[in-house]
Amino acid sequence: MELLYFILASWGMTQILVYGTIFKAQRNWIKEKSDWLGELIHCPMCTGFWVGAFLFGINDLTELFNFEYNIVNFLILGCLSSATSYALSTIIDDSGIKINNIHE
Repeated sequence: MELLYFILASWGMTQILVYGTIFKAQRNWIKEKSDWLGELIHCPMCTGFWVGAFLFGINDLTELFNFEYNIVNFLILGCLSSATSYALSTIIDDSGIKINNIHE
C-alpha cells in the first residue's frame, strides 16, 4: 500500500507542477531564463523523476510511505515516479480518461 501512496502522491505533485494553473507564471519565467530547465519543468517524465526524489527525501516526515534511505531506493523511486507520472499523464487529463477513436 505504501508504494501505491507514493505513486499517487508523485503523480499528483507532478501534475500540479507541470500542468497546474497555479504554477503557470513560474513555469513561463523558468522557460524564459533557461531552455534546459524550461523543458524539464514542462515534461511530466523529467519533473516526475525529481518529484520522486523529493518525496523519497522527505519520506521520514510522512506516515503514508517509509523507504530506507540509500542510493538504490533514491534511483528506483525517482524512476518509478517518472514512469508512472508519464504513463498516467498520457492516459488521464482534465476531462478524465482519454479515449482515442480508432479508424480503420
